[in-house]
Amino acid sequence: MAGVAELEAQLAFVEDTVSALDSALAAQQQHIMKLEQELELLRARLIEQGTRLDEITPPETEAPPPHY
Repeated sequence: MAGVAELEAQLAFVEDTVSALDSALAAQQQHIMKLEQELELLRARLIEQGTRLDEITPPETEAPPPHY
């Protein structure tokens, strides 16, 4: 009977672990969805302002400042 009690204890531990992982996964999914919404808002703002990432000149291609 000691074997059955040990298996029941292990099962209870596994169920608790699964429940905790499920809660963490649900929280992460909510966070990902929020971040995706914020990213879409930022993309819309960039397009609205007419700024394109490929039009930005990298600093190494710009002429050095006059005091250089």
